[in-house]
Amino acid sequence: MERTTIDLWVGIFVALGFAALLGLAMKVGNLTTTDIGATYTVTANFENIGGLKPRAPIKSAGVVVGRVEGITFDPKTYEAVVSLNIDKRYSFPKDTFANIYTAGLLGEQYLGLEAGGDETSLKNGDKITQTQDAVVLEKLISQFLYSKATEGDDKPAKTAATSTETGADALDASPLDKIGK
Repeated sequence: MERTTIDLWVGIFVALGFAALLGLAMKVGNLTTTDIGATYTVTANFENIGGLKPRAPIKSAGVVVGRVEGITFDPKTYEAVVSLNIDKRYSFPKDTFANIYTAGLLGEQYLGLEAGGDETSLKNGDKITQTQDAVVLEKLISQFLYSKATEGDDKPAKTAATSTETGADALDASPLDKIGK
């Protein structure tokens, strides 16, 4: 093969590699286009959103029904206000639950909607009042370790003075001495 032909093939493979990396980066960053058309916006307040980010998926029954539009902080209530863009094809009752979940153990966080039973549906500008915060792994681990540490404090410490009734040296005391008494 001629040198220019080899250089051409190498260039094609390098360009395909860059295109694949770009596509992967877009997919990981949730920047790929979806088939979500016209949307309506609702808000939900959370005390802790964990690692939830704008453009995170909103799922119901495992199906992506929208995207997180934005996240702001309310200085009056000290809560995060999450704006949700939900596809108009999907209507949810007013008593819908909004929960923050993690995909896998350490994966990305997404917002899950669980439909309630109300007759009226959410409209543009409504607020979801029933929310559940994100589960923060570090907080769970610290609570578990703290509860294990406090379990050890319930048992009285055994000292040399409490090991024998007379307070004598532990080497001089024998369990057989108590039998005759």
